[in-house]
Amino acid sequence: MKRLGTVLLAAMVLTGCDTQDEGVAMAADAPGDSRAVGSEAPTRMFVVETPAEAAPETGPQQQADAPRDAANQTVDESRRTAIVRAASRVSPGVATISVISSRQVRSRDPFDWWFGAQPRTRRTAGYGSGFVVDGAQGIVITNEHVVRGAERVQVTLPDGNDYPAEVVGADAVTDVAVLRVDTDEPLPAVPLGTSEGLYIGEWVVAIGNPFGNLIANAEPSVTTGVVSATGRHIIPQQGAESLQLGMIQTDAAINPGNSGGPLVNVLGQVVGVNASIFSRSGGSEGLGFAIPIDRALRIAEDLLEFGEVRRAWLGIDVEAAEADDWGRTRGVIVSRVVGRSPAAEAGLVAGRQILSVNGHPVYAPLDWEDATLDLRPGDEIAIRVEGSDIPIRMAAGTLPSMSADRVQALESLEMVTVDAAIANERGLSYEEGALIAGISAELSSALGLRDGDVLLQIGNVRVTSAEQAADLFRQIRENFRGRSIQLVFERNGGVTTSRFILR
Repeated sequence: MKRLGTVLLAAMVLTGCDTQDEGVAMAADAPGDSRAVGSEAPTRMFVVETPAEAAPETGPQQQADAPRDAANQTVDESRRTAIVRAASRVSPGVATISVISSRQVRSRDPFDWWFGAQPRTRRTAGYGSGFVVDGAQGIVITNEHVVRGAERVQVTLPDGNDYPAEVVGADAVTDVAVLRVDTDEPLPAVPLGTSEGLYIGEWVVAIGNPFGNLIANAEPSVTTGVVSATGRHIIPQQGAESLQLGMIQTDAAINPGNSGGPLVNVLGQVVGVNASIFSRSGGSEGLGFAIPIDRALRIAEDLLEFGEVRRAWLGIDVEAAEADDWGRTRGVIVSRVVGRSPAAEAGLVAGRQILSVNGHPVYAPLDWEDATLDLRPGDEIAIRVEGSDIPIRMAAGTLPSMSADRVQALESLEMVTVDAAIANERGLSYEEGALIAGISAELSSALGLRDGDVLLQIGNVRVTSAEQAADLFRQIRENFRGRSIQLVFERNGGVTTSRFILR
C-alpha cells in the first residue's frame, strides 16, 4: 500500500531479575511442599480448566456436573459465531507477501547536487498480504502496488512455511497482481464468493498481515466491520496509476500491510481484495476500500492466460456535462468520437449525453469509466443516449496500441507509432510520437524511460514515428557513443526530460 502517513509504533519492554535458582530453592523450602526439587510434576499455582477436560463417567458427581457441562457447551457454541467460522475457513489461505525491491535515491548533499552526482540504488524490503485462489497451481492474488518493482518475492503461509514466488503479471490500472508459488505440495485455497448483491450494513471480515514482520508469528490478523457502501469511485489524484472504481467500502480496520488481503463475508467467502484507506494518521480510520472480487478474478484470468489484460476500445472521449463550485459533476456527454472506431461505426456522435451503459446509469465520468473498465474485445455494449429510446449497440474493439505494429530498437526497446486512435486510448496530449510498448529494466534505467511514455524528441529532432525513433537511436549508437543526449517525452499528461549516454 502506498504510504499515507508516518506510523509510530510503541514497544513495551518488560524487564526483571533472573532469579530462577533462588526461586527453585524457595519453592522447595516452602511450608507444606513435600516434593523434592526437580520432581517431574511441579505444583501449579493456579488450576486452569480446559474445554478438553471431561467430567467423571460414573458416580454422583457426574449427575451434579451435568447441568454445568451443558451450560459450558452452550456458551462455547455461542462463542463460535459466524465471524469466527468465516475467519477460520479463510485464514489458512491468507499469506504474507515479502518483497525486496530497488529504488533510485538522490543525495541530499548540495555538493553532490552541484556536481551532478548520479542517483544511488537502494534495496528496500516491503510487505503486504495476499490469498491463495488455486492451491494446486500455487496461484496467489495480491495488489499490484505490493509487488511493484519487485526483484524477489516470498510468500509465507500461516503455518510459517516460506515459499519463493514469481510475479506472473500485474495490472496497475486495477491494482491487481498474480503470483505463482514454487511448491510441490498443494496450498490451502480460500473459498471464493461474488461481490454482486452485497448488502449495505452486512458483516464482513478483513484478513491480512498488518505491519509485516513487526509481528513475529505468521498467523493473519482478523478485523470486523460492515459493508459501508458499494460501487464507490475514488477520484484519482495527480499522477495516480490505478483507477479505484466500483470499490467496496468497509469500516473493518485496514492498516499498512493489509493490502492485498481478502475481504470476507460471514459465509467465509472472499468478496473483495483490500486495497486502500482514507487516513490522516496513516492508520485505519474506518474508511477502507476493497476491489470487488469479480473484477480481480477477471484480471487474474487475463494475466494467467495472456500475460496482460485484454482491454477493449470504443473510441470515445467523454466529459462532464456540468460541474459546480465544489467540483461535483453531473451528466456525461460524448466530447469526441475517433474515426473508424467502434463508436463511429455504430453512429455515435459528439455532443450526445450518455444516460446508461448496459442498463447501468451514468451520472458522472467515473461511472462511464467503471462501466467500460471490464469490457473485453468483442463484448457487446448498449449505450442509451438522451433523446432516444433505442440504445446504440456496438462490439468493443481491440486497443489500437495492442494491434499496432511493434518497432524494435536497441535490442530491448519496443515502440509503436502514435496516431489519433492511440492518443484517444491512452489519453495523450500529443497525437504523434513513439509510444514505449516494452523496455527492459536495464535500458529503462539507462534512458530514464518506462512503459507508456511517449517519445517526443531525441536530441534536437522531433519524433513523428516509431520507425524514425529507432533510426535515431541507431545513428546515436554508431556516431555519438559516449555523448550525452537529451530525451523529451510525455508521461502522465506532462512533458519531462532525461539525458542518457550510450556506451
